[in-house]
Amino acid sequence: MTFPDDLNHLIRNDEPLGPLVWLGIGGPAHYFAEPVEEAEIERLVAAAAAANLPVRILGDGSNVLVRESGVDGLVISLSAAATSGMSIDGTRMTAGAGAKLSHAVIKAVGAGLGGLEHLVGIPGSVGGAVVGNASSDGRDIGSVVHSVTVLEKDGSRRTLSQDEIGFSHRKSSMSGLIVLSVTFELESRDVESLTKRMQKLWIGRNASRPSEERRITMPFIDPDGMPTKDLIQSVGLAGLREGDVSLDSNQPHYIVAHSGATSDQCLRLIERVREQVLLQTGIDLQLNLQIW
Repeated sequence: MTFPDDLNHLIRNDEPLGPLVWLGIGGPAHYFAEPVEEAEIERLVAAAAAANLPVRILGDGSNVLVRESGVDGLVISLSAAATSGMSIDGTRMTAGAGAKLSHAVIKAVGAGLGGLEHLVGIPGSVGGAVVGNASSDGRDIGSVVHSVTVLEKDGSRRTLSQDEIGFSHRKSSMSGLIVLSVTFELESRDVESLTKRMQKLWIGRNASRPSEERRITMPFIDPDGMPTKDLIQSVGLAGLREGDVSLDSNQPHYIVAHSGATSDQCLRLIERVREQVLLQTGIDLQLNLQIW
């Protein structure tokens, strides 16, 4: 397709996506853009919609598996400053969808605002965390969301209140919408006590990650009431391997992509785990991983 002349400088053709996602796997995006202004995002989305071109949003890449065939459409990266900034007004903090969730937690804690500190160390972007209603220690991010500004498929902008979003366990009603920014309603707290709590949680969460592996992801959503790690260990699947992809032996809620790993190997391993867990426990594990 042909994008408007003043947007052509943003478009890169056949951009490799593997280096941009945590697993390091995947082919190119037919069209790739990293806009530096929100207005550019709106126009890119509108132009793609007019041409019936599918649009995918890339945040931190922590929960994305890209097939080797790549993505036949437009991939928009939200890593630029325009979509990753943060500001505070009283007890409300607004964060761009592309901001790292860990950075948002640190900024809130530093300002003496509580409500996000339990999410420290969870990978991904603010936008992805809100769409997937990330949770930890029994509390989800949706509980402190005041409003979310999204783009419709035609590029028009809309602001949704917490009630309109419809948060549930590790879900929201925003699937298919493009998140631009999120405003959180937080609580004034003592900075020192918040910092100590955040540091303690950070240490614990880092201890639960494979320490020597870089190409990793958490493919499954924790079912209500039991961590995926414990569930997989209970059925004896820790360390399970499929080609050059495996579950970590000590932290089996992580998939590790070794040298030579492919998307098909990842998908086969995921399906083997789901089948065995369902067979042995009756629990149908749901994917946290987006398959592109």
